[in-house]
Amino acid sequence: MYENEWLAERFEEHRSHLRAVAYRMLGSLTEADDAVQDTWLRLSWSGVAEVENLGGWLTTIVARVCLNMLRSRTTRREVSFEVHLPDPVISVDAELQPEEEALLADSVGLALLVVLDTLSPAERLAFVLHDMFDLPFEEIAPMVGRTSVAARQLASRARRRVRGIPVPDADLARQRAVVDAFFLAAREGNFGALVNVLDPDVVVRIDAGANLPIASMALRGAASVARQTIKGLASSLARPGVQMHPALVNGAAGVVVTVHGQPSVVMGFTVADGKIVEIDSIANPERVGRIAAAVLADQQP
Repeated sequence: MYENEWLAERFEEHRSHLRAVAYRMLGSLTEADDAVQDTWLRLSWSGVAEVENLGGWLTTIVARVCLNMLRSRTTRREVSFEVHLPDPVISVDAELQPEEEALLADSVGLALLVVLDTLSPAERLAFVLHDMFDLPFEEIAPMVGRTSVAARQLASRARRRVRGIPVPDADLARQRAVVDAFFLAAREGNFGALVNVLDPDVVVRIDAGANLPIASMALRGAASVARQTIKGLASSLARPGVQMHPALVNGAAGVVVTVHGQPSVVMGFTVADGKIVEIDSIANPERVGRIAAAVLADQQP
């Protein structure tokens, strides 16, 4: 067997793991795939016949690639104030595919990815590699140019930020019932019913993309969210050709909205204790089409 074929087979054994690491590090499906591809190129160039722990070596490489991408991204966004949401993993309602299960192991909800996006690149790397993939700080430290003690402190700071994330209700049917009640109230313009399904401190984030930053926003509080829902969402749902497709958004109840069959919006909901505590909405049709393509294809007549 040729060496490149042997390397390719070995790499494929680790691809799912590497993509899971990259997704948690970057929160972008496209960038995660790019990072994995970059890791393959480095492997094919390096010749690692003597590497005893190939999985560990590949994890280190993909983590370094992601760290560089995060640092570059942070520089680019210094002058950007629009709301940006990470890519959700979207699948047919109540049906996760094996590759999606691998990507979302450890309950990587959209709320967690949103918080991870607020961390510094070094904090994110330390937290993801240690808390999610059990890498020792002695291996993480060289990646961020710190001592193992300093790397431990990075992860600890990240952990404090992550600790406040709401824990979604485990019952998916219960989540779906709450989301359905939300849309029913929105269609009817029923302010009281909307407030009733929303947590008092509910947070809504709308990412309309870089080309329409004025439409992006973040809102907090049941009354504010209910008013905006009636003002914006209710009229949108009443437009001709609008359809809602139930979907799983990072394993939780959500919807993909199409207009005359074309993707328009994806909405992910975090439901805890029977109330909606977070709504994350991506309203960039081109991006929605890319991340929801498989679901929309499955639901074509």
